[in-house]
Amino acid sequence: MTSAPSPVTAPSGTAPSGTAPPGAGAAGRSPGQLARRRFRRDRTGVAAACVVAFFFAVAVCAPLIARLYGKNPYDTYGQDTPGLLDDFGFPVRPNGGISGTYWFGVEPGLGRDVFTFLLYGIRNSLLIATVTTLLVAVFGVAIGVTAGYLGGRPDYLVGRVIDILLAFPSTLFFIAFWPVLISILVPPEENTPVWLTVTSLISVMTAFGWAPIARLLRGEVLALREREFVEAAKVTGASPARIIFKELLPNLWTPILIQATLALPLFVTTEAGLAFLGVGLSSPTPDWGVMIQRGANVYQDDITFLLFPGLAMVIFVIAFNLLGDSVRDALDPRTGR
Repeated sequence: MTSAPSPVTAPSGTAPSGTAPPGAGAAGRSPGQLARRRFRRDRTGVAAACVVAFFFAVAVCAPLIARLYGKNPYDTYGQDTPGLLDDFGFPVRPNGGISGTYWFGVEPGLGRDVFTFLLYGIRNSLLIATVTTLLVAVFGVAIGVTAGYLGGRPDYLVGRVIDILLAFPSTLFFIAFWPVLISILVPPEENTPVWLTVTSLISVMTAFGWAPIARLLRGEVLALREREFVEAAKVTGASPARIIFKELLPNLWTPILIQATLALPLFVTTEAGLAFLGVGLSSPTPDWGVMIQRGANVYQDDITFLLFPGLAMVIFVIAFNLLGDSVRDALDPRTGR
């Protein structure tokens, strides 16, 4: 009589036949796919991304929305239409004149439509902040990576310039220097063109904004340039440009994206703050800061005009900061909230 064969047991720590080992699905994914998966699991990040996407969609489609709405941000409806403003220039109807015709009411004094003025204000503010962020990223990456890779005297000089810029009161400098620059470029009897104001805003914010990302990337490159893969590329005769673009930059996308997502809301508030202080964009050009400045003067009699731009800016800045935190956590899971 032969005994029945004993069942073959799998070694301890191995998965049974026909089942995938734990983590086998994640092992076949690229770092980008893993980051997207972690981001989709972050409900706060997804909600913040939807809010940010909504604001950018509103900015892009502002002319179309205004056309469908039937009004524009420059017409003074309160002065042209009797019964909208009282003798003191404030809306006759309660809550800032909100009605089915004027969804967010009318502006005290001039009587412009608040809804379309806010649409174009979001458009202009996000345009300035987005262009500034892109330029800051380009200059910061170029200067920081180059200084960190070259080292020596170039690195020392760039480091001292960064220290000066980070210690310099850029807002006070802009408030003091901007009127002088405008008086040189524009005759006193002429109004300052909007394009010149926008260009000066972007230029000055870029000039003082590239230093933080450059300092961060400089430190990252100083550590990466001593790694084995960089030394191997040097041994094979790779040029400095090839080492920077093929070896260093692919390892720097995470801090670049994180810094960019954190910088954009900063530039939004900086631009609005300058407009609030009377430096930068001014009425009748639609802008977040222009609306908040005007609302701060009339809020005691009409809080509605200050409520809409202030609430919109708070929601956008909070959402973008939360998005930046979620992007950081998705790209670098070692950083927990």
